[in-house]
Amino acid sequence: MTVTPQAMADAIRVLAMDAVEQAASGHPGMPMGMADVATVLWTRFLKFDAKAPGWPDRDRFVLSAGHGSMLLYSLLHLTGSPSMTADQLRRFRQLGSLTPGHPEVGHTPGVETTTGPLGQGVSTAVGMAIAERHLNARFGDELVDHRTWVVASDGDLMEGISHEAISIAGRLKLNRLVVLWDDNQITIDGPLALSEGGDQIARFKAAGWAAKAVDGHDHAALARAMRWATRQDRPVLLACRTRIGKGSANLEGSHETHGKALGPAEIEATRTKMGWISPPFEVPAELAQAWNKAGRRGAGPRRKWERRLKASSHRAAFEAAMSGEIPEAATQALDAHIARMVADKPANATRVHSGAALAALVPAYPEMVGGSADLTGSNNTLVKGMGVLDAPDYAGRYVNYGVREHGMAAAMNGMALHGGVVPYAGTFLVFSDYARPAIRLAALMGARVIHVMTHDSIGLGEDGPTHQPVEHLAALRAMPNLKVFRPADAVEAAECWALALASRTGPSVMALSRQKVPAVRCEPAEENLCARGAYELDAASAEAEVTLFGTGTELDLALRARTQLEKDGIPTRVVSVPCWELFEAQPAAYQDRTIGKAKVRLAVEAGIRQGWDRFIGEEGLFVGMTGFGASAPAEQLYDHFGIAPQAIVARVKAKLGR
Repeated sequence: MTVTPQAMADAIRVLAMDAVEQAASGHPGMPMGMADVATVLWTRFLKFDAKAPGWPDRDRFVLSAGHGSMLLYSLLHLTGSPSMTADQLRRFRQLGSLTPGHPEVGHTPGVETTTGPLGQGVSTAVGMAIAERHLNARFGDELVDHRTWVVASDGDLMEGISHEAISIAGRLKLNRLVVLWDDNQITIDGPLALSEGGDQIARFKAAGWAAKAVDGHDHAALARAMRWATRQDRPVLLACRTRIGKGSANLEGSHETHGKALGPAEIEATRTKMGWISPPFEVPAELAQAWNKAGRRGAGPRRKWERRLKASSHRAAFEAAMSGEIPEAATQALDAHIARMVADKPANATRVHSGAALAALVPAYPEMVGGSADLTGSNNTLVKGMGVLDAPDYAGRYVNYGVREHGMAAAMNGMALHGGVVPYAGTFLVFSDYARPAIRLAALMGARVIHVMTHDSIGLGEDGPTHQPVEHLAALRAMPNLKVFRPADAVEAAECWALALASRTGPSVMALSRQKVPAVRCEPAEENLCARGAYELDAASAEAEVTLFGTGTELDLALRARTQLEKDGIPTRVVSVPCWELFEAQPAAYQDRTIGKAKVRLAVEAGIRQGWDRFIGEEGLFVGMTGFGASAPAEQLYDHFGIAPQAIVARVKAKLGR
């Protein structure tokens, strides 16, 4: 077969057809339609080395349209990625393969982020572009000088998160970000016009992007457009007009190619039309060699980069940043802060305690990049001296995300995946609902992202039930691989920050109060007690008849109730439960000992009961919320809803029959 750009693109099309047919499941239309765009990008513009997928200065390629995963798998196979063998293509969508239905980072070498939920990929890519610009400002062009390329679908641009992400990128003038929009005018239900009538090019331009249309099947025009994109001073949208299922003998342009196999007859007809005679999953030697050469194109630049790194005065700092390790100076600074908090016993809101911990950490941890969804003063996420990360100087370490919780969460995912940055940012806990899809992806991907979520209960007071989270702690705790921390004072807040930063295989949420609380950890400890997830804070005076469990602002209520119960002759212990997920990771013997065998077990938390039966049992007592809150000062609300020491004491005594 003669090697031409068209024939190279056809190799992608055939592999996509074959894999979807073999699996009897998948989406062949998008890979076939975007094969020409991908061929131009991967053979002429994308900076990568197929043999070194972890090269720090590689371009990032994000397949936001993750349903078209065979586009990426085909490219990885063709360019010589060692793990993406023909056998892996044959096992498309099968258990244990490297070719799952949607791309999964950490599972398949060469995949930069997990995509599938539409809108997430393009939004995550914004975070990658932020990280690139920030690290470039820190280390210079010699070590950080790459782009982020995104293939996005109509569905990606319909999802609301895309509006948030596009606005962030435009405001920050992220000129190393290029989105290649698969403008095929097709949705699952049929023509795009069934549900969309907007002008995407005008929309992107209005958000501060450069944007233009290009024929997605004209290789020369695509090359000119991509070259133009690399010269812009802002992010770029290339609207690539394509035909879904391009090359299909009878179904080209039909929505029927979107989400199902073409079928043996159509595949045979398509092969005949293309002049493709090789068996399924085989590529003619000439084409295979051409694609393999494209995969080696970046080897030289990578080796030059490695020599620059070796000679660079920034080498130690760069390698430390990319390692993800917590600097010893940061650990020491936080330890010293904890010692001060034990001695000073400050009474304040846990959001303030969190801010104090950050004030100790951030100067000693240059990789930490913070931000907020327009709630900086409320979240206490800005540390003096951080500087704002903004165009044209990206050296600052604080991002003003605006009221864009979902886009913020996805951008932090991208920053974490890029490497060299440890992102954290704040909003109110009730607005975790806006960010939840991106938080879930962070948990699925194992990305170290820290969400600072303040105003964590009815204790926020007068703003009322629209802003008072009651079910949110339970909802977040239900998510696998997400650590939810709810510290009770300054010491616990600092310990939880240490644990969140040490959690390199998943995200964390810091649930923090608006209202003040007294210190509860008043004695030095030889270890991070919060690392156990739950621990006995106060022991009973004799064999315990009662165990009280509490978190956050309600832990003090449990301690005050204990004082009264002990005074009344009822031996009572108090257990702090700052992180359920860490408690579940403890040995069974420790869990049993911590929960104990007291006659009465009661949990107090200004949220719903769901999940607490793990600690108190089905017959246990719960003091908390059973519905939504109300608008009033915090102290009145706690009394109104019966979340108070006297209510705890009364419930315990009633249970004991005293």
